[in-house]
Amino acid sequence: MGDAQSLDRFHRAQDAFGALVEGVADDQWAAPTPCTAWDVRALVNHLVNEQLWAAPMLSGQTIDEVGDTLDGDLLGAEPGAAWREAATTADREFKRPGVLDGTINSSMGPSPARQYLAEMTFDLIVHRWDLGGALGRPATLEDAELGFVEGVVSQMAAMQDQLVAAGVFAEPRTVPSGADRQTALLAALGR
Repeated sequence: MGDAQSLDRFHRAQDAFGALVEGVADDQWAAPTPCTAWDVRALVNHLVNEQLWAAPMLSGQTIDEVGDTLDGDLLGAEPGAAWREAATTADREFKRPGVLDGTINSSMGPSPARQYLAEMTFDLIVHRWDLGGALGRPATLEDAELGFVEGVVSQMAAMQDQLVAAGVFAEPRTVPSGADRQTALLAALGR
């Protein structure tokens, strides 16, 4: 898949997640999510944080250089506005000419910017399902989204134990007999 398609998939994932953020009612911010450590507000804050990291990461900064500037509550009194600003920033950064040819300085060392874009897209898709479930609006992932997430999961399979230990993924769940493709995939991610 080319860069234009990857960027389009990222932008569509942002839009779909953002549509859910815009629909969060005042009394839903403390609702639990499938990510047991996070309520709705913490989950949205996590995604805002990730979107804001795109600018320093894609400009070559290290995690140590960024420090704690993106820690804490990034949503403030207007979570929807915080999401929109963060998503716009990330989208702009990924679309800068030549940026996808570069590398980022991740916690695991230098990695390709294209891989970073895929990881960001993966998180948006999976957490859209988490957020939708928490809001009583379960998400049905499209075949293309399922294929993309399955591909990322396959690439990460060798590191699954490390990712579970780090809290990136939950322990895989048993797949129910006769489960559909989405249920089986989410079970592999501990959902």
